[in-house]
Amino acid sequence: MIIIPKRGVDDILFGMKQKNIVETIGIPSKKFEDEDGNIVLIYNNLKLMLTFYEEEDFRLGYITCGNSDATLFDKKIIGSSSNDIKKNIPLIKNWDFEDFDAFVHYFEEENWLILVSEFDVISKIEIGAIIKNDEFVWAF
Repeated sequence: MIIIPKRGVDDILFGMKQKNIVETIGIPSKKFEDEDGNIVLIYNNLKLMLTFYEEEDFRLGYITCGNSDATLFDKKIIGSSSNDIKKNIPLIKNWDFEDFDAFVHYFEEENWLILVSEFDVISKIEIGAIIKNDEFVWAF
């Protein structure tokens, strides 16, 4: 499973509709509406959560991945030490972070990338569609 900032994960591309996703990876394990009116699909077998933005005609705009096979810039991320990952992703230089006790979110705005660390181990990768000039840049 390859995480591609600004594009998506494997064949799952930002801008796809639910129909496209189901055709690509099948029926989700769970589907619900979040507090903002967005539709969320969860794929337990892939450890993926896909968010379709209500304000963008329900196009895929955000992906959360907890799959231990996921790679980012050819490096496995999930289960790795936070410090090792930050040092070993040379394409990303400017990490911001928020510290929540045992949890830290490392954020890189240019690629809209978040690495979620629990007890200094990366547990999730989150990526979002890019916005330029107040408009989403869709990959699909």
